[in-house]
Amino acid sequence: MPCTVTVRVLLFAMLREQAGRESLELELPDGATVADAIAMLAAEPALSELLARMPLGAAVNREYADSATELMPGDELALIPPVSGGAGVHVRVSRDPLLLEPLSRAVSSPAAGAIVTFQGATREVDALEYEAYREMAEEQIKVILDECVQRHGLEAAAAEHRIGKVPLGEPAVIVAVSAAHREAAFAGAREAIDRIKTQVPIWKREVASDRAASWVRGRSVPDAPGPIVSPAGLPSSGERTP
Repeated sequence: MPCTVTVRVLLFAMLREQAGRESLELELPDGATVADAIAMLAAEPALSELLARMPLGAAVNREYADSATELMPGDELALIPPVSGGAGVHVRVSRDPLLLEPLSRAVSSPAAGAIVTFQGATREVDALEYEAYREMAEEQIKVILDECVQRHGLEAAAAEHRIGKVPLGEPAVIVAVSAAHREAAFAGAREAIDRIKTQVPIWKREVASDRAASWVRGRSVPDAPGPIVSPAGLPSSGERTP
């Protein structure tokens, strides 16, 4: 008789609502992975459509795991939908090209008398290459937007940042906010982009055909502790480098 592995699957947010329960048990073949478990769940009529279009994270026994992680008997597998901010907040860090118009539509509402958008584009060099601590970056941007919504009374706020190579003239970061009045919208958008540029763990390297690629020197993150190590000859804590 083939060996099997039974795991407990935890469901959250829209997955929980769609399935009508918070958890379930899956019986999988021995050696099954996280990807195998998700594939089996995708065969469930209640979850198939949602899982087909939703990017998911996963945690095994409360530790983040990738799709190739092998599951053991009694493991707890948590499926994690995309993390969102508070009401009216959207965040995404992605390798995909950024589009401002959908972001603008995402923050529109009948209560919004003003929508302010911003896009920061590559200039003067052939391309910029962005690297990020992606999970932390999305969490930090979410915190920033939540605070901007509260501080400026915004109706909604959204931000997306591109990683990987961004060619000359293409946007690397876009922000959109809405508010009842233009003063609040302008102030909220300005604070959001300023803080994203200085507080979020994203680094960039200039790529130019006439010289070697070089990391752009930045500033240390406000309120962050000092460097864990600072060997002689390495950048000081005032230089944000990967």
